[in-house]
Amino acid sequence: MRTRPRIAARALAVSLFTMAFPAAAETIQDEQAWLNLTAMGPIAGKVVYFAELQPRFGDGVSRVDQLLLRGAIGWKLSSTVTLYQGFAHVETPQRGGRDINEERSFQQLNLALGKPWGGELSSRTRLEQRWRNDGGDVGWRVREMLRYEKPLRPASDAVSALVYAEAFVAFNDTDWGARSGFDQLRSFVGVEVGLPGTSTAEIGYLNQVIDQTRGRTRVNHVASVSLFFRH
Repeated sequence: MRTRPRIAARALAVSLFTMAFPAAAETIQDEQAWLNLTAMGPIAGKVVYFAELQPRFGDGVSRVDQLLLRGAIGWKLSSTVTLYQGFAHVETPQRGGRDINEERSFQQLNLALGKPWGGELSSRTRLEQRWRNDGGDVGWRVREMLRYEKPLRPASDAVSALVYAEAFVAFNDTDWGARSGFDQLRSFVGVEVGLPGTSTAEIGYLNQVIDQTRGRTRVNHVASVSLFFRH
């Protein structure tokens, strides 16, 4: 009988695969809603700014999971290049314990990469220095976003299709839980809608994959609404 060796070989292969990748089942998932309110514009000459308020609701959109306040001052080096220095405060409520507060200093480079296929391609690179109240180390992390938007109707910016992906990579381990290497990936698909003036709204689905610990992954399914008020 040749079937028995084949069955045994398949069983062995399955066993080896299971032992090699035991963490595949360690995935936590959540449904969330994120709101982003951003004001942005020029200050004087080539000096610009942005300021953000971001409440994020988790646990099946039942409570505030995180609150983020972020602002930055920038310098337009050209029509396609802007460099920022900013600061962020992040509050993460904890049930039955002390809230986790994180402070971040960051440097950011925005680039307009051109207009392929009738749309607009851009990138955002952000280097962060992170401190938390539950540890003493400084965590270093880089974030790289690629973004593409294209009007759904020719010669009209009223509604555009929008996609972006942002990868996070940590440079070092910290005593408050950061681990060097891949940190998270955010992927977004949705639309950008023009508002009065030059303001816009971005509405869509965001998928967030987080490497919480070695062998444990969190996946957040996010209904995302972002309002950008430009002046």
